Amino acid sequence: MKYITAFAAAVLLTCPISVSHADEAAVGWHSVDDIVARIGSTHFPDKDFNATDFGARGDGQTDSQEAINNAIEACHEAGGGRVVVPAGEYRVDGPVRLKSNVNLHLAAECTLRFSTRPSDYLPVVFTRFEGTELMNYSPPIYAFEETNIGLTGSGVIDAQADFDNWWKWKGAWSGTPANALKDGDPDQSNAIDQVRAQADEGVPAEQRVYGEGSMLRSSFVQPYRCKDVLIEGITVKNSPMWCLHPVLSENVIVRGVTVDSHGPNNDGCNPESCRYVLIEGCTFDTGDDCIAIKSGRNTDGRRLNRPSEFYVIRNCKMRDGHGGVVLGSEMSGGVRNIFVEDCEMDSPHLERAIRLKSNSNRGGYLENLFVRNVQVGEVSDAVLRVNLYYAHETGEHPPVVRNIFVENLSSQKSRYAFYFRGLEEHPIASITIRNCTFAGADKPSVIEHVKQLTMENVTFPLE
Repeated sequence: MKYITAFAAAVLLTCPISVSHADEAAVGWHSVDDIVARIGSTHFPDKDFNATDFGARGDGQTDSQEAINNAIEACHEAGGGRVVVPAGEYRVDGPVRLKSNVNLHLAAECTLRFSTRPSDYLPVVFTRFEGTELMNYSPPIYAFEETNIGLTGSGVIDAQADFDNWWKWKGAWSGTPANALKDGDPDQSNAIDQVRAQADEGVPAEQRVYGEGSMLRSSFVQPYRCKDVLIEGITVKNSPMWCLHPVLSENVIVRGVTVDSHGPNNDGCNPESCRYVLIEGCTFDTGDDCIAIKSGRNTDGRRLNRPSEFYVIRNCKMRDGHGGVVLGSEMSGGVRNIFVEDCEMDSPHLERAIRLKSNSNRGGYLENLFVRNVQVGEVSDAVLRVNLYYAHETGEHPPVVRNIFVENLSSQKSRYAFYFRGLEEHPIASITIRNCTFAGADKPSVIEHVKQLTMENVTFPLE
C-alpha cells in the first residue's frame, strides 16, 4: 500500500487535466493505413547480376569490394535489377556504394566482412555525425541522392568493429568491459567539439572536413538524401557506430532485419530527418537504443529544419539496449506523427521501453507519439520515460513535448512505471495513458512539470 500511496501523491502534484479529443482528431491511429500506403515499395527490373562474375570471391581472403561495386555499377547502367552475392565469406576492404534501381541481395550463408582500417573508407563523403553534417569517413554501405535502392536477403553484414579498432575512438564508455576503454586515451571528443563549433559559426558543411585523424566513427548503412529505400531480411553485426542510418530520405522500409551489435552508440536503427518510414518485423539487440528517431542536432538541426515524420513501427522485438523506441536526443528539427504498435520489449539489459530525451539546448519538438499493444517483460529503468534534462545540457531552445498517447501496454518488471521530467517554465504539455498495466515497479514514479496527464483504466498490481 505504501507504493500506491506514494505514486498517487506524485500524480496529484501535477494537477492532471484531460487532454481534449481535438488533440487526437487531426492525426491518430486512423492515419496508419494512409501512411503505409504512401510509403509504397521499391521495384527492380527482373535481371540478376552475380557478383562472382565480376570477380567477387567468397573465400574469406580475396578483397571483393571492387568486384561488388563493379557489379552494382553494371546493374545500374543496364537500367537496374538485382546484384546477387552468393553464399560465402567475402572480404570487403572499403565502402560498397549503392546506386539507383539496384537491389544488393545477400544470399543465405553469405557474409560481407568489412575492413576495420579507417583509411579504407577514404576519401571522405558527405555525411552526418550525431546530427551534424560534415565530410567524414564513408559508411561501409553508403548511398547518396539515389532513388529506388535495396539491401536485401538473408545474409550478414559484419563491420567487425570491436574495442581494438573503431570502438576505442568513443573514449571511456559506461558499457565497456573492464579496461577496454580508458579515460585519457585519444578519442573523438576534440573533433566533436570542433565540428559542433563550426556548425554554430555557420561554416558550410562541405568545409567541415574530418576523416583521417579525427576519430569520428561512421554509421554502418547510410542512405543519404535517397528516395524509395528497402532494407530487408539481413543481419547486421558489430557496427562502428549507428547501425542503420537513413538520413534526409523519403519512403524507407526496414523489414525483417536482425541487429546484433553491442558496441558504444550501436543504435539499431536511426532514421534521421526522414519522411514516411516503416520499420516492421525486426529484432534489435544493441549496445544503445534499439530504434532512435533523430532530426539533427542544435544549430545544424535548426538550420536544415527537416523533421522526422510519419513513421510506423510495428511487430518488432527489442532485447538489450538503452531504449526500445526512442525519440531524440538529436531532434532539433522536430519529430512528429510516430506510431508504435504490437512490439515486444524484454531484457534485464533493456533500460527503458518508450523513451523521449531532449533538453533546452536542442529546441525542436516531440509531438504526436502513439503507442499501443506493447508487451514489456522486464526493463531495468522506466517503462515510459520523458526527460527534458538529458545530458545535463541547458540553453535557450526549450523543446516542445506534447500529445503522447499510450494504450494497451503491459509491463511485468521495472524500476519505475513512469519517469516524466519536464522543464519548470516549459512543462511537458500532454500525456494520455489508457488501458495499461504496470506490474512489478520497484519505486514510485517520478512526475515533474507535466501540464496535462490523463490516466484511464491504468493499474499497478502489487506482488
